[in-house]
Amino acid sequence: MHWFQQLSKGERGKGRQKALRKQGARIIPPIAFLFSFAFLLFISLMPAVASVARHYTELKFPPLPEIQVPQYTRYQLDNGMVVYLMEDHELPLVGGTALFRTGDRWEPADKVGLAGLTGAVMRSGGTQRHPADELNQLLEQQAASVETGIGKTSGSASFSTLSEDLESVFGLFAEVLREPLFAQEKLDLAKTQLRGGIARRNDEPDDIASREFYKLIYGNNSPYARTVEYATLDNIDRDDLIEFYQQYFHPNNTILGIVGDFDSKAMRDLIQKKFGDWKPSPSLQTPPLPSVSQSKLGGVFLVNQPQLTQSNILIGHLGGLLNSPDYAALDVLNGVLNGFGGRLFNEVRSRQGIAYSVYGSWNPAYDYPGVFIAGGQTRSETTVPFIQAIFSELKQLQTKPITPAELAYAKESVLNSFVFYFQDPSQTLSRLMRYEYYGYPKDFIFRYQRGVQATTAADVQRVARTYLKPENIATLVVGNAAAIQPPLTNLSTKVTTVDITIPGSESSS
Repeated sequence: MHWFQQLSKGERGKGRQKALRKQGARIIPPIAFLFSFAFLLFISLMPAVASVARHYTELKFPPLPEIQVPQYTRYQLDNGMVVYLMEDHELPLVGGTALFRTGDRWEPADKVGLAGLTGAVMRSGGTQRHPADELNQLLEQQAASVETGIGKTSGSASFSTLSEDLESVFGLFAEVLREPLFAQEKLDLAKTQLRGGIARRNDEPDDIASREFYKLIYGNNSPYARTVEYATLDNIDRDDLIEFYQQYFHPNNTILGIVGDFDSKAMRDLIQKKFGDWKPSPSLQTPPLPSVSQSKLGGVFLVNQPQLTQSNILIGHLGGLLNSPDYAALDVLNGVLNGFGGRLFNEVRSRQGIAYSVYGSWNPAYDYPGVFIAGGQTRSETTVPFIQAIFSELKQLQTKPITPAELAYAKESVLNSFVFYFQDPSQTLSRLMRYEYYGYPKDFIFRYQRGVQATTAADVQRVARTYLKPENIATLVVGNAAAIQPPLTNLSTKVTTVDITIPGSESSS
């Protein structure tokens, strides 16, 4: 080994300095070197420092790039299953989702909770070939996942895996869809967890407000507002889960989408291998959608919570559908109302200072009427002024055109955020599947974009007059009745108390 390599780091440094001195070189101490470097850096930056900073309104940005939808393939198996494939080789991952035309809106009224239990135990209960613990272990060993669930308007199953494990994980995914075991012990566990949720459902004011507000709008017994109770859980057994599954889980009631690092031809072969022999249901029928009408037209409602020092407030009425021709203009209206530059924030929170949070939004749904909802949180003593301020802003939207600045701000906020709908291919694939599921055109999002671009101030005022109905607004307050001064009777001579006692519970929350 060369002698220089045998020296320690400190010795090598001293050796270099001695050698340089012998050659007549001047050694610059480290601290002097740092000062010299800092001085030179400062001199190099002087022109930038000396220039005057421009106001943000003078900054110019290039236009956003045109959004490109990734290439995809859509086809249908002989058994009726619709398949979407979208390759994405950026990472060695593959993910997929299956949508099933079902939902808890179609479960029997005396068995509320059945759909959710079916969706949960379909996965947690294992399969006929792999019991729950074995299935979990196999997935963990491959850092993969398979999940299932049933919500209000659809059922879903998903998987994610490394590309190298695709065939084995996809096989387990197919088992969960086609051969769920619905193990009794997993059903018992899921029901116990739901009972715990019922017991705690009055713990948070936000949860109370949301739950009771939708009951005011849709009605206590509406599939869009009803809640799981102890009695409905007691009515559900394993046979009910199997029957619900057999009613809806068929290939001709399924849309499957897969995105990621795969070869489309090989993926088609794998799908055919795992699902091609899945028999369709010849008698499959989609139940009619539940009827919807507003339960409480107007009125003031109170959930009295004496322990609270602030009020949680929700006001609103029945709304409409996403495919309304006025949806784009209504979304621009949302932009005028909301956000840091919106009217509600500027007036109710900033100028009047009577809100911790405040918002208002037209929230449509895909295939049943959504809601217009506004609200927020405020101190008990500012509850009435807060509600009055929201009503005042809604009235102004109907009677006075918005300013050009408000229109521009709202439209730019919507259009500039449009790119976030396309952050990765899985978002686009998911949206295409939802559009097919609910019968929307595949370019719906671009029609919406063009609608926003074309919206005028007159359009915003027109939709505010047409769709916002102050006379139908139901007002719900979750708060301390004694501390709300002035009282809610300043809003209405009749204030209806909402009972949130949990049926079957020995004590109420």
